[in-house]
Amino acid sequence: MSGPALFQVNGVSRRFRLPRTSFRHAPATLTAVDRVTFELHEGESLGVVGESGSGKTTLMRLLLGLERPDEGTVEYRGASLRREVQAVFQDPVSALDPRMRVADIILEPVRVLHLPGDREKTLRELLEAVGLPQGSARRYPHEFSGGQRQRVAIARALAPRPRVLLADEPVSALDVSVRAQILNLLQDLREGYQLTLVLVSHDLSVVRQMCDRVLVMYRGQVVEAAETRALFRAPRHHYTRTLLDSVPTLRKRRAAST
Repeated sequence: MSGPALFQVNGVSRRFRLPRTSFRHAPATLTAVDRVTFELHEGESLGVVGESGSGKTTLMRLLLGLERPDEGTVEYRGASLRREVQAVFQDPVSALDPRMRVADIILEPVRVLHLPGDREKTLRELLEAVGLPQGSARRYPHEFSGGQRQRVAIARALAPRPRVLLADEPVSALDVSVRAQILNLLQDLREGYQLTLVLVSHDLSVVRQMCDRVLVMYRGQVVEAAETRALFRAPRHHYTRTLLDSVPTLRKRRAAST
């Protein structure tokens, strides 16, 4: 059962100016997010799906405060957006400073936000929570596999004890064999840490596994919003039906192999 609204997004638009192609004409603009409205409730898991260029990553950056809307408002009802809303990004290689040891990476938010508590204890608990050995604390990111680096990134996001975790394509850069492990980890952490989750993905099968509710984005707009089961059972928008048709199923794989 979801609780009160943590985020209220009201008519938000975000436009970007494209490079000038002619001195005779003003630069064109790209509308990445176009008049989007929704609420994110405490305790729920919300999937944001769409193809590349649909605006889903820009929407996440608006929630994080990394982008400012050209129109509309993004309101967070918690005490501190900076501490209570954390993110896990698509590529763990670029998300982790290669010059820092894992211990320093994970505890960086604790230091920056001046949070109280036993930092060594926090580090031990976070490494255990994401399934990394305690010896990992002394190592550098390049010494880990892609899945292990994503576990480090998740531990860092959990360090300030957030209420909301935003995950932008958290498994798309990983090997197929590792994806299920990371998704199961996120599911366990969501329950164990009582997180509200926003999962950005182009893969509806991932969203079906992880999310209670789905926003479908197309050309910057939310074209369909529904509970996950209802959306898979009876999609209303033609774009949603196209996305669903592209999801591999056992029946499709069998047909392709005959």
